[in-house]
Amino acid sequence: MSSLIEEAEINHEADILWLEDVTDLDYVRQSLDRLPTRKGKPAYHRDGRMVGYALLGPTAKPSRASGTFRRRVFWLLPHDRDSQPQGLYARSAPAEAVDPRTLEPRVKGYKTERSEGGPPSTAMQELGITLPL
Repeated sequence: MSSLIEEAEINHEADILWLEDVTDLDYVRQSLDRLPTRKGKPAYHRDGRMVGYALLGPTAKPSRASGTFRRRVFWLLPHDRDSQPQGLYARSAPAEAVDPRTLEPRVKGYKTERSEGGPPSTAMQELGITLPL
């Protein structure tokens, strides 16, 4: 969850690789996953889809116990606003969601008015979708 991600846990990030254009996404979910490598596309085992992930620099050290690296993964579930604009998150966002425009390497990101349900994104406006009042 974004509230549990601390700056110290992401201070070895070198880049964020987006798998799709997130410009018109109101939010993405983020988690800090244990992964076997510093770089490369991680395996994805959730419902929905992975939209991006962090790459770590060479100074990142693996866990002594597991040998894994903690890396951020960004994802969306089938019932998120991009797929169901009138659904559960029409006027809110999941706890682990952040506005992708606020994300950078070593910056955990945050919620915005847009990520919380308004005003609608450009994509929603272009599709003629309005949020419930």
